[in-house]
Amino acid sequence: MEELLAYLARQLVDAPDEVRVERHEGSSGEVVLELHVAPDDIGKVIGKQGRIARALRTVVKASAVQTGRRVHVEVAG
Repeated sequence: MEELLAYLARQLVDAPDEVRVERHEGSSGEVVLELHVAPDDIGKVIGKQGRIARALRTVVKASAVQTGRRVHVEVAG
């Protein structure tokens, strides 16, 4: 899941070397993936009205269904 999110984010940004994904375990067994990008690229990852961020969350959640885990994606600067 982390690799998929990082790959998709690298395709969207101008500084792909600064993309990193941190994985944390939530309180209810949920996996939290925190996406870090360069400050100039935050808008590209979020998109107009959050459409790109929503699409990233949808793809990662669909990927997580195979493992049977719940995933939450957060975008951080």
